[in-house]
Amino acid sequence: MESTFFLIALGFVIGLAGWALFLWAVRSGQFDDVEAAKYRMLDDDDDDQHNPATKKKSDGR
Repeated sequence: MESTFFLIALGFVIGLAGWALFLWAVRSGQFDDVEAAKYRMLDDDDDDQHNPATKKKSDGR
């Protein structure tokens, strides 16, 4: 009988810890934009580095 109460209490504590971690993740912005990551890999940001015609010249002026 003692083990049943212990397991119920342990399950309650683990459940509260999981809920607290979920609330922390929501408040810290982990779920703000879940769609952006899969589109970010499709962006070609390195085109300007390899194409000399599109490079910006910085001569210090």
